[in-house]
Amino acid sequence: MDKASIGLIGLAVMGENLVLNLESKGFNVAVYNRTHEKIDKFVNSRAKDKNIIPTYSIPQLINTLEKPRKIMLMVRAGDAVDKTIDSLIPHLDKKDIIIDGGNSNYKDTIRRMKKLNSNGIYYIGAGVSGGEEGALNGPSIMPGGNTEAWSEVKPILQGISAKVNDSEPCCNWIGVGGSGHFVKMVHNGIEYGDMQLISEIYDIMRKILNLSYSQMSSIFNKWNDKELNSYLIEITRDILSHKDTDNSPLIEKILDVAGQKGTGKWSVIEALDNSVDLSLITEAVFARINSGNLSQRVEAKKAYSDINFKKIEYNEDLINDLYSALFASKIISYAQGFSLLQEASQNNDWNLNLSDIALMWRGGCIIRSSFLNNISDAYINNKSLNNLLLDSYFKEQILKNQKGLRNIVSLAVLNGVATPALSSALSYFDSFISDNLPTNLIQAQRDFFGAHMYQRKDDKSKKFIHTNWTNKGGTTASTNYDV
Repeated sequence: MDKASIGLIGLAVMGENLVLNLESKGFNVAVYNRTHEKIDKFVNSRAKDKNIIPTYSIPQLINTLEKPRKIMLMVRAGDAVDKTIDSLIPHLDKKDIIIDGGNSNYKDTIRRMKKLNSNGIYYIGAGVSGGEEGALNGPSIMPGGNTEAWSEVKPILQGISAKVNDSEPCCNWIGVGGSGHFVKMVHNGIEYGDMQLISEIYDIMRKILNLSYSQMSSIFNKWNDKELNSYLIEITRDILSHKDTDNSPLIEKILDVAGQKGTGKWSVIEALDNSVDLSLITEAVFARINSGNLSQRVEAKKAYSDINFKKIEYNEDLINDLYSALFASKIISYAQGFSLLQEASQNNDWNLNLSDIALMWRGGCIIRSSFLNNISDAYINNKSLNNLLLDSYFKEQILKNQKGLRNIVSLAVLNGVATPALSSALSYFDSFISDNLPTNLIQAQRDFFGAHMYQRKDDKSKKFIHTNWTNKGGTTASTNYDV
C-alpha cells in the first residue's frame, strides 16, 4: 500500500469531515484516535472503500506516512494537545511537521512551537473555520508557525480549503509563531459579535413588532440578497422557518442559554492586553454569560412583572431601520476585530496582511459575508489605514445607516429589550468620532485623589503636571504610567 500523504489524529466531527475532504481531493489519509471504537466505526461507515488507512497506535501511524511526515491534530484544545504531541515526539524525525487544527490559544502554540523546534520538528498552528459543513466541503484555514514547513503543507491545506471565484483558496500563510491561531481567535470573536447582533434584531422583531417566525424568516431571506448577505443571515433564515415534529417552530423550544468554548473570552483578554476597544465583542461574551443565569433571570422577571410594554404594529420603516442597525453594527464589529489584528501584529512583529485575511474569510468560514471584499480593498487602498471606519466605502455606509441604528437602539431602550451589542456599537461609534470626550474629568479626578497628573490642552509639550486641588496636599506627584 502507498504511504499516506498526511495523518490525522482525532475523529470527532471536525476530524472525520476533514479526513473525508482530504480523501476526496486525492490525498491518502492515515487516521488514528485514542478510542479505537471510533476508528472502526468510521472506516466501516463513512470511510468505507476510500483511500483512508486506519491505524491503532502512534508508531503504526508514523510508519504509514511519507516523509517528511505531516500529522494534523484535531483534538480538544488544552492538555489533550500537549499529551498528543508528547506521544508523537519520540517517533518523529527532524523536519517532520505537526499541524494543530484545533482552537488552541495562540500562546500555547508559541510554547509548543519552541518545544518542538528544539527537537528539530516543525509546528503549525492552523485555525480552521466552517464547522461540520466547512470541514467536509472546504473550510477557511489560517496557518501560522514555522515558515519552513509552509511549502510542504501548502498543497494539502489549500487543496482542501474553500474556493471563491472557483479557484482562489481561502487559505494562505498568516505568519510566524502563534499568528494563525490568533487570527482564528479574532475570527471567532467577530463571530460572537455577529451572532449577538442578529439575536438582538430577532428579539426586537418578536417582542416589540410581534412578528411571526415565517415573517422573520422572510425578512432575513430578503436581507440575504443585499449587503448583509452572509452565512449567518442565511442560517438564521432557515432556523426561523424550521418546524419541529409537531409542526410548531423548533426555535421556540430551544433553551435560551448559549454556550461558549473560550475563543471569545480570549479575544476580549487580548484586546485589554493590547489596549484595543473591543467593546461590542465583549458585550457579546457577557451576553452569553448572562444567558447562563437562567434561574436568576426567571426570579427577576417575577420580581419586576409590573413593568410592561406595548407591542408596536409592523411597518416597513422599522424593518428598514432594523436592516440599517444590523448592517452598521456589523461594520463596527469588524472594525474592532481588525483593529485588534493590526495592533497585535505590530506588538508581536507578525506583519499580518489584513487584506489577505479578509479574503481568506470570504468562503468556508462562519463569518463569510459579502463585504469582506470591501475590507480587503480598504487595506489595499490604504496600507496605513488605522480603522475601517475611516475607509471611504465604510464611511459612506455608516453615514447612510447610522440613523437607523439610533432609531432601533432608542426603540429597544424604550420598550425594555436588551441590546448590549447594538448599543455598544453606537456608543463606540459616537466615541470614535468625538474630539472632546469627558475623560478629561476622569483624569482630573485621578489627579485629585491620587496625584496621577494630567496634560494641558494649551501646553504643546504635553508634559504631565499635578495640581494641588485642595491647597492642603503637597506638590509630590505619582509616577505616570498606563497598563
